Amino acid sequence: MRLVVSWLRDFVDVKATPEDIANTLALRGFEVASVEPLDAGDAVIDFEVTANRPDCLSVLGLAREVATAYDLPLTPAKATAGAAVPSGDSDRIHVTIEDAELCPRYAAAVADIADVPGAGVNTPPWMSARLQAAGVRPISPIVDVTNYVLLELGQPMHAFDLDKLAGGSIRVRRAAKGESIRTLDGVDRKLEPDMLVIADRDRAQAVAGVMGGAASEVSASTRAIVFESATFKPASVRRTGKRLGLKTEASARFERGADVSAPVVALQRAVALMESIGAGKAAGTIVDRYPAAVQPKRLHLRRARLTSVLGAGVPDRDVERILRGLGLDVSAAADGWDAVAPTFRVDLLREVDLIEEVGRHYGFDRLEAAFPPLTQPAPAPDARIGRDRTVRRVLTAAGLSEAVTFGFVENKAAAPFEATSADTVAIANPLSAKFDTLRPSLLPGLVDAVAHNRRHGRRDVALFEIGARFTARGETRAVAIAWTGAASDHWKDGVRDVDFFDVKGVVERLAEAVGVTPGFSPAAPPYLVAGHGAAITAGAAPLGVMGQLAPAIADGRGAPRQDAIFVAEIDLDAAWTARSERGDAVQPLPRHPFVVRDLSIVVDDALPAEIIRGNILAAGAAAPAPMVSVRVFDRYAGKGVPNGRVSLSLRLTFQAGDRTLTDAEVQQSVEMILAALVREHGAVLR
Repeated sequence: MRLVVSWLRDFVDVKATPEDIANTLALRGFEVASVEPLDAGDAVIDFEVTANRPDCLSVLGLAREVATAYDLPLTPAKATAGAAVPSGDSDRIHVTIEDAELCPRYAAAVADIADVPGAGVNTPPWMSARLQAAGVRPISPIVDVTNYVLLELGQPMHAFDLDKLAGGSIRVRRAAKGESIRTLDGVDRKLEPDMLVIADRDRAQAVAGVMGGAASEVSASTRAIVFESATFKPASVRRTGKRLGLKTEASARFERGADVSAPVVALQRAVALMESIGAGKAAGTIVDRYPAAVQPKRLHLRRARLTSVLGAGVPDRDVERILRGLGLDVSAAADGWDAVAPTFRVDLLREVDLIEEVGRHYGFDRLEAAFPPLTQPAPAPDARIGRDRTVRRVLTAAGLSEAVTFGFVENKAAAPFEATSADTVAIANPLSAKFDTLRPSLLPGLVDAVAHNRRHGRRDVALFEIGARFTARGETRAVAIAWTGAASDHWKDGVRDVDFFDVKGVVERLAEAVGVTPGFSPAAPPYLVAGHGAAITAGAAPLGVMGQLAPAIADGRGAPRQDAIFVAEIDLDAAWTARSERGDAVQPLPRHPFVVRDLSIVVDDALPAEIIRGNILAAGAAAPAPMVSVRVFDRYAGKGVPNGRVSLSLRLTFQAGDRTLTDAEVQQSVEMILAALVREHGAVLR
């Protein structure tokens, strides 16, 4: 909002310099972008107004803040005196509201235009100068009047050529199916049935709250106009403007919440300005359609609550001065104040909103720093916070870097990672086509991050992300990994590219940190290379998947097709549920030695090593020598091994906590395990 200081002084007699005014409002929560000097000592202060303060998108609204800050009277009547036009029905224009939900109030007034030889010639220099300083281009007397009122009072207005309105009527209705309109920018726009339009008897003449139509545009030949001043539902204007790709000064105010009490006041002011510059004269009455009057919000402010939140007491006289200066009707109550918020303050909804207003204008700098009083113990932290911290520590220690990607993804990027198309959660009002779906997996975003790094010349990329996933069944929290390039780059070991087992090792380390014992079995989701994928489980509970990303998917997201990208994704909520309860007590080191036996067997090459390991552990549980671990340390296929078979070398570790194991116990245990392997898998000892 570009505030012209001389215009501000029409409302409040402030003697401070523009720089002082800007600094004063900055201390009261307004962001000042710049202060630009003009001729004759005038200046423009450019404010960045937040979305919850539509009242400050006007000279009057900012003047109210300045008057309160400097404890000066606000005198809007001097600057905004309106014409004495009565309200009632008109014989020249008929107004009907067919959708009061989207249009709570609509007012219109007819005026006859003076004989103006050309557009813009009768706009006085003082008005043109103020409009230009505020960033608005002067066009013609009538249009300039509507823009002047918009900037001064914050109420958008529009003018129709009365002779171009079929039937002399205005209908506020939703667009008909297939209806279109050519807007003032000369673009033909297709309307949708949920869009609100201002129509005459036959067709739409304006997109409500956004832009007028070219068919009823005021021109040099116009002899009678209809001023429009209305209030529209913010969500409707926001949705319509987004779909049509239109953003105007009017829509910027309507979509934040215009004052429902302002339409008639704005019409009176517009008519007065029009008559004062000789551009025309009111004809008849103001037609005001207001089906259901909006009642101002009534709030209660407790003195004790004000002191508690601000951390300091504010004198009663200052509380009342501030609230009345901001336009509230304030009366004393036993424990504080009763206040009625004006309709232009759409942001005042709760007691704490009043506390904020008092704090802003009393001065946050006058409040001493203090801890808020604690009336009850702080709640225990969510267990997931510690869990995620552990996951983050383990993965960064493994050499991966954390990534943070969008929760919104492109539908075609999400499709390969969805279990079914019914799981898709589409976004009703996406920011763009690139963000039209809630991610069903963390992998689409990570794959895009890997592709981005590869396109910028980074060969070795190892990323992880912790975040939420969304399906039609609900939301879950997961961790995902995407890894490509070198797994080792050391002068001693040389360069070795990452493979399936590197990612598997990270998954095992992560599972151990969370408190689960992971299991692995073959899996073939569509986004992984066939034969290079595994399902991750904890007992019978599925936790996730891991494997090599399909090259077609990598290529489709911009990564080099020849890259081998390995990915993994684990459901942290499921892992947390499946975790084993482990005591925090420190376990002493074993006092008795362990015994190691190596075993080489020949089995079917299609048999997963995980199944063999599980059977060994099951057989070892019944053996006389307790077995503490089993590890596959070699795999061989080739000369000396039949086709379709593979040699696996296993290292078995036995250890008892209460005694030293004998050779006989260990040998008996090995024989029991070998017998189980022969029985279950037809294993042959090498």
